[in-house]
Amino acid sequence: MTAIKIKRVYEKQAKSDGLRVLVDRLWPRGMKKEDLHYDLWEKEIAPSPALRKWYHEDMVGRWSEFTKKYRKELDKFEAVKAFLEKIQPLHTVTLLYAAKDETQNHAIVLQDFLERNQK
Repeated sequence: MTAIKIKRVYEKQAKSDGLRVLVDRLWPRGMKKEDLHYDLWEKEIAPSPALRKWYHEDMVGRWSEFTKKYRKELDKFEAVKAFLEKIQPLHTVTLLYAAKDETQNHAIVLQDFLERNQK
């Protein structure tokens, strides 16, 4: 099974990160492209623009509902199935995200979803 970790894009790269995958739909604010060390940018497994905007209107109050809605999106995204196949043979994958909140962000939901759906 692939170990799936998460890390903010602003944290230093480590050898233990394995494949580094940016999982935000938008490029991280204030980050120069040459300064972010990543292997893949998987925009299509990030929350849809409509869901992201809805959640950002009240991030604290909508967290629980956001997680449910995002999981439903992940179930439908073809890109998620392809990504799971892509990472299956790998030892470690690190999902990179830009959100300030390290305890309530889409990467946590994505990490849990991917872990539960590995073969």
